[in-house]
Amino acid sequence: MRFLMTIHATESTKRDEPPDPKLMAAIQALAEEEIKQGKMITTGGLGWSVRGARVAVRDAKLEVVDGPFAETKELLSGFAIFELASLEEAVEHAKRFMKLHLDVLGPGYEGSMEVHPIFGA
Repeated sequence: MRFLMTIHATESTKRDEPPDPKLMAAIQALAEEEIKQGKMITTGGLGWSVRGARVAVRDAKLEVVDGPFAETKELLSGFAIFELASLEEAVEHAKRFMKLHLDVLGPGYEGSMEVHPIFGA
């Protein structure tokens, strides 16, 4: 079963600050390991919201809003797609990824990740 894991942005992500190089190296090492094991299909970091746009439909009209976006908790900063046996296994991978953030960035780090099954072929 495939799972989409998304990590929510932090205040530094919202402010267009570059990611911590130690964190990026640790994420890359973990991703390479997961890909070698055949569990991770793809992964990527998302650009800062200040450089993005949101397209919505309201009152039967298309609306485009340029970033940055006010609510950081609604923003995503990265994603990964996994092929795993169960939601429980997916949660274990997500916990490992979030623990990596805590280990590298320290006890002041706060963040969240969502795990969603992907429907379809």
